[in-house]
Amino acid sequence: MSKSDIKTRNDVYLLVSSFYKKVRKDNVLGPFFNNLIEDWDAHLERLTSFWEASLFLQTRYYGDPLEAHIKVDKENNNSITEMHFGLWLNLWFQTIDELFEGDYAENAKRRARKMGTFIYLKIFEARQSL
Repeated sequence: MSKSDIKTRNDVYLLVSSFYKKVRKDNVLGPFFNNLIEDWDAHLERLTSFWEASLFLQTRYYGDPLEAHIKVDKENNNSITEMHFGLWLNLWFQTIDELFEGDYAENAKRRARKMGTFIYLKIFEARQSL
C-alpha cells in the first residue's frame, strides 16, 4: 500500500501523537517527557500546532520551544546531550517513514534535523551563561 504525504492538520496530529507514543516508551527519552508533562492532550495539540506552522507556513505558532528545552535541561541537571537529540531524531524519522512519504514528509525530517541542532547549541550556550 502506498503512503501519502503529510497534507492536513490531522496528518500532523497523527505524526506527532504516534511519535510521542514511542518517545514515552523509550528508556532514555521517556523520563524527560513523562516526568515533566502533566497534560499530554494539551502537549500533543501544542506540538501539532508547532509542526503545522513549521510545515505548511499558513498558521502561526506562539510558543517558545527554545526556552522550554533550556528549562528541561536545567531541571535535569544539564544532562541533555547530543545523544538524546540523536535518539529523538531517529524516532522522528522512523515515525515519518512508517506513516508518510513525499515532499512534506521529507521537509519534516529536514526541519527536525535543523531544529535539533539549533536547540542543542542553544542549550549548550545557556549552560555557559550560568
